[in-house]
Amino acid sequence: MERPVSTQSPDAAGSAIEIVEVAPRDGLQNERRLLPTATKVELVRRSVAAGLRRVEVTAFARPDRVPQMADAEDVLAELRDEPGLRRIGLVLNRRGLDRALAAGCDEVTVVVVASDGLALRNQGADTAAQVAAWTEIAAAAREAGIPATVMIAAAFGCPFDGEVPAARVLEVARGCLAGGPAELAIADTIGVGVPAQVTEIVAGLRALDATVPLRAHFHNTRNTGYANAVAAVAAGVSALDASTGGIGGCPFAPGATGNIATEDLLYLLDRSGVAVRSDRPEGGPLDASAIAATGTWIADELGLPQAPAMLGRAGGFPTPASAPA
Repeated sequence: MERPVSTQSPDAAGSAIEIVEVAPRDGLQNERRLLPTATKVELVRRSVAAGLRRVEVTAFARPDRVPQMADAEDVLAELRDEPGLRRIGLVLNRRGLDRALAAGCDEVTVVVVASDGLALRNQGADTAAQVAAWTEIAAAAREAGIPATVMIAAAFGCPFDGEVPAARVLEVARGCLAGGPAELAIADTIGVGVPAQVTEIVAGLRALDATVPLRAHFHNTRNTGYANAVAAVAAGVSALDASTGGIGGCPFAPGATGNIATEDLLYLLDRSGVAVRSDRPEGGPLDASAIAATGTWIADELGLPQAPAMLGRAGGFPTPASAPA
């Protein structure tokens, strides 16, 4: 890549979009190849070196159902003293929270699925039961002093129930907001959403609570993920999930392919003039070129022919060739 593609770093970080890196969890959980703990740790460290700070490091799930996350505690142990890293653990129940607290997570994300069809297959409990579990987990997390994000999955469609109306998503959100989340996220788990849905749902969430920070999680299964990200930013979302290399998917949702790629998202936001938050101690923006190189590396580690992301292949905005003498 001839010229590094980087993001803007505004004086007021609060006005910038925050990128939450999810490759170590969502990126790896659906891949057939099981990576060693050392490789997962290296993925996180490369992300931090490129300037990413909030990283979804692992999930505390049953090893027999999600074997890619079986070493959650080992990964966290290796990263316990990593400077500048905010270690996010995904949890599905109270036992998962207890494991995350013991392992030293800085924050947790709790999944509540908007559709009963996927909820039952993903967690063995319907949506109402998951909202009740979230409320208990949120209270315990507050008592422990760590932030808890609630993520409403299948907010744009379900592989089993089909359409998920915005009214249903907002009904679930209302129940989740009662638990007092530090952040509320919406996820297009199977990559079926379009910008009009994003705008409608985010506006509805803002009407329910104008103060809670909003986050969005998109998959690019049908090439709408990046358009949805732009729509989310325009609607007022303050954080976007992305996965280095564009790897990822849900093992319980048929056909759910990769997340939007961190490097491609950074290029899109940068060229659109959208500021992206950077908390690098030495200052400066996120290093999209380094992230793209990591995307190529992790795809190779997974045995993929190439990373789904495009920036590692095409490079950043081309530098004009010198005029002939």
